[in-house]
Amino acid sequence: MFGSSLAKRQLKRRMEEYRPRLYRLAWSWCRDAQLADDLVQDCMVRGLQRIDQLRNVDQLEVWLTRILANLHKDHLRRRKETVDVDDVELTGDMGPEQDAQRRDLVTRVRDAVDRLNDDQRKVLTLVDLMEFSYADVAQALDIPVGTVMSRLCRARARLKQMLKDEDLKSAVVPLWRIK
Repeated sequence: MFGSSLAKRQLKRRMEEYRPRLYRLAWSWCRDAQLADDLVQDCMVRGLQRIDQLRNVDQLEVWLTRILANLHKDHLRRRKETVDVDDVELTGDMGPEQDAQRRDLVTRVRDAVDRLNDDQRKVLTLVDLMEFSYADVAQALDIPVGTVMSRLCRARARLKQMLKDEDLKSAVVPLWRIK
C-alpha cells in the first residue's frame, strides 16, 4: 500500500507527530516516565516494522494506539504492575490556599482513578483525556463499542461514588484541563 519511499517517509513523519500524544497516554497508564518512553519507542519501532499492515492512513493514530495498548498489556503480564491514569494540568492564577486545595483535590482524584481496574482506566483515559471516539477506542483496544460504553459508564459511576464517599462532591475548584 505504501510502496513508494516518499509515501513511507511522509507516513513516518505523521507517526512522529503522534509521539507526544502517545507518550502522554502511556504515562497516564503507567505514571513512569522511563517506562512510558520505552513503550512509545517500542510502539514506533513496531509501527515502522509493520507499516504495510496499516489499511487506512486516516486511522494511523488509532492503529498506533492499539499497538501501544498491546505493548502495555504485554508489559503488565510480564511485570504484574498496576497502572495509573491521568494527565492533569493545574490551571489559572490563584492564591496559595486555593492552589493547595486544588493540588489536594487532584491527588484525591488520582488516587480514586488508581482504584479503577485496568480496563476501566484505559477506556476512561482514551475517551475523557485523549478525546477518542467510542469507535476509535473499540478499535484501539480490540473490543466491541458496547464494551467501551459499559466500561466507561462503570468507570465514571465508580469514580463518582469514590469521590462522593470522600466528600469531594462539594469542591469548588476546577479539577483539570485536558491538553
